[in-house]
Amino acid sequence: MKKILTVWALALLLVPAAGAQDTAIINKKNLVIKEWKTDPKGGNKVLDHITTFSSEGKKIEEIEYSSTGQKWRKRFEYGPDGRVSRELVYDERNRLLTYKKFEFNEFGKKKLQYTYNPKGKLLSIKHYEYIAQDGGE
Repeated sequence: MKKILTVWALALLLVPAAGAQDTAIINKKNLVIKEWKTDPKGGNKVLDHITTFSSEGKKIEEIEYSSTGQKWRKRFEYGPDGRVSRELVYDERNRLLTYKKFEFNEFGKKKLQYTYNPKGKLLSIKHYEYIAQDGGE
């Protein structure tokens, strides 16, 4: 019984601490994150990835780079519900390669993803399935 009370007391102490960590989350409004690669000796710094967020804190663009320049770029568009409605993928010359449209389930999780070519021809449909598994205890 004493062990149970100790566990409960620790749990009550940790819950406010976990909430305090939420305030330490980076504000993504108007944020640009740049990722750099360097060689093991710390020299030869090369831009690897840029992620850009809107004034609402939503991811609006990602760009992946190689040593020769841009590899690909993704733009994200949002619907009135605040969820990603389209994801547009561009090549190294900023030519549209594909775009994706999404449907969500009642819990706000992706249900379907439709991938189209630049001319609007449907290329594939991806179905998402969410299966909760217990810890086996």
